[in-house]
Amino acid sequence: MKKENFVTLILGTIGGILFAIGMCMCLLPEWNAFTQGVVMSAVGAVVLLVMLLVRRKMKGKPAIKITGKAVGAVALGIVGALVLGVGMCMVMVWEGLMVPGIIVGVLGIVLLLCLIPLCKGLK
Repeated sequence: MKKENFVTLILGTIGGILFAIGMCMCLLPEWNAFTQGVVMSAVGAVVLLVMLLVRRKMKGKPAIKITGKAVGAVALGIVGALVLGVGMCMVMVWEGLMVPGIIVGVLGIVLLLCLIPLCKGLK
């Protein structure tokens, strides 16, 4: 295993666990730890951002290169994730919206699948 892959593995695991536990703390009212959950999620997000910067530095690439394609891909990813999340809420939380929720969820999945040719390109 290469050194950059090992560092990414460790930082990604730590950041992901901190972020996930923080989200649980925020979203589970039984835990009564909303403020602490926000802090823990923020720490997890920072660790994940540091992981990205460290990985790029270890590969000898510039920290972050902002292009129109990158901004579009991020925007499409955010919109796709939000549409998928709304579809899941329609199915699991809101009453009587099973079929429309499935349709909205599939639309979100399609939007997220559009990221593959956008990022990798077609050959």
